[in-house]
Amino acid sequence: MLAAAVLMVSRRLPINWLYGRFLPATTAVALSGMVLTAAGLAFAIWARLHLGGNWSGIITLKQGHTLVRTGPYRLVRHPIYSGLLLALLGSAIAIGEWRGLLAVALVGLALPRKASLEERWLRENFGNDYERYASEVPALIPSIMRWGSRERGHHEQ
Repeated sequence: MLAAAVLMVSRRLPINWLYGRFLPATTAVALSGMVLTAAGLAFAIWARLHLGGNWSGIITLKQGHTLVRTGPYRLVRHPIYSGLLLALLGSAIAIGEWRGLLAVALVGLALPRKASLEERWLRENFGNDYERYASEVPALIPSIMRWGSRERGHHEQ
């Protein structure tokens, strides 16, 4: 995660190809990246606010802790991470340089590891309820197929 942050902000790394462009430096590209960044941040903030008192900076069971399956948590099990990853992708597009895509790849590898640690804790504390939730809702990337079937009232087993 730290390496990804350095890639996103540094302009002085001694690896020239990182600063090569994979997208043209146009207003449309920059605006597209900014829109994705704003959408990702908004999604992450919505998820954090939706968790309310269940959220903490460390994995811990709070008094009255519940398994949240509503709001953004009906789309993905880790919407804060999903939102941050989308925001980072938007930033990489806005920058348009290979260093941004490398940062997205690094975070894309790190977040599933962090999510799996949280999921172990959730399984230990919520048992079958979490197993059922995990079988119904994707971890980080919403499933358009599932989303569409829910909207029509069909549920996948």
